[in-house]
Parts: sequence; structure tokens; C-alpha cells
Amino acid sequence: MVINKYLAELIGTLILVGLGTMGILATLSAGGDSTAQIVVIALAFGLALLAGIWAVGHVSGAHFNPAVTLAMLLDRRITFGDAIGYWVAQFAGATVGSLIVLGATGDRGDVAATATTYDSLTTAAVVEVTLTAVFVWVIMATTRFTRARGNHAPLAIALTLVAVHLAGIPFSGSSVNPARSFAPAAVGGVFGSELFVYIWAPLVGAIVAVALYRLFPVPEATTGEVG
Repeated sequence: MVINKYLAELIGTLILVGLGTMGILATLSAGGDSTAQIVVIALAFGLALLAGIWAVGHVSGAHFNPAVTLAMLLDRRITFGDAIGYWVAQFAGATVGSLIVLGATGDRGDVAATATTYDSLTTAAVVEVTLTAVFVWVIMATTRFTRARGNHAPLAIALTLVAVHLAGIPFSGSSVNPARSFAPAAVGGVFGSELFVYIWAPLVGAIVAVALYRLFPVPEATTGEVG
């Protein structure tokens, strides 16, 4: 059923944002040095993505990210109608994930603490475009490998998200996902102009990823799922 794809995207994005941002709160609660916090947050988001892929990736392809959906649309792997459905489901799922965090903590300030922020707009824009391009490029390449060559896509994608967070958290908060940044900002009450870069920069990064994927095409490609 078509609705199942959208529901899978909602649930998968909920898992990603819910577990990932709870990982942020866990590090803030436990304290410790900033390096350890970055590692924990990176693992929280990477493992949350892996959980979502394994849970529902076989249903929708496990985008869980509007930037990924844009890339798949540009590469003609999904239709425009499905892309709209995926985008709505992703933003809804991310919002529900942040609402669950709010329900667990009872404090909008805690949710606001999980929103992505930056010190320099230029730095944030460059980092978000670059890291999203790498992340989405890996997704596009690994999901084209044939099943005969081994379905290593889930682990490769999850580890890439970990790497993206390890590299980007100090500079931009490492969003690479408009839905991930939108939900905590909206639910946490910090919905302002700073959010804009986390919407457009990952989308630009997705376009760059499509260009890179076409420049270095995967041989013997077949349309595959993430999960």
C-alpha cells in the first residue's frame, strides 16, 4: 500500500530525531568533556538511523530526510507525488519525535537545547552543504549496489552519519537534514531566522551529491533499498 511508505517515513524519521535528540539530552545530563559529548551524540544519531533503516527501510527505502528525498527525485528513483508524501511524513515524524522528547522531559527548554545552532552563518552554510553532499552521495552509491555484492548499505550509511556528526557538530550542530532541525526549533519555541540555513543548505548539498554521483557512477547499478 502507498500509505505504508509514507507511514514508514514518518516512523523512521521519528526514530532518528527522537533517539538522536534524546542522546543530546543524555550527554547534557551526564556532563563530561565536550569531546566525549560529541562522540556520544554522533553515535546516537548514527545508531538511531540504523535502527530506523532496519525497522522500516524495506518499506520506503529509508530516506528519513528531505534532502535524501530530493536527491532520489532528481535521480528519478521516486516520483514527484511520492516525494511530496515523503516530505510531509518526514517533517511530521520529526515533529512527533520532538513532541515525545517534550513529553518525557516536560520542559520546552530541553527540546530547544537539541536544536541546531551556529556561531557563523558562513561556516554553517559551507559545513552543511559539504557534509550533506557527502552523506547523500554515499546513500545514492551504496543503495545502487546489487544484492549479490552484499547489502552493506545500512551500516555504510549509518557510519557516514556518525562521521558527519563527528566532523560537523562543533561548526554547525551537524544537521544535514531539514526535518531534524525544524522539529526541535518548532517544538522548543526557538523557531527563528537561524533555522533557514538548515533548510536550504542540506537541499543544496543534495543537489551537489546528485552531480557527484553522476560524475562517478556506480557500475552494474540496480535500484536497491537502503534496508
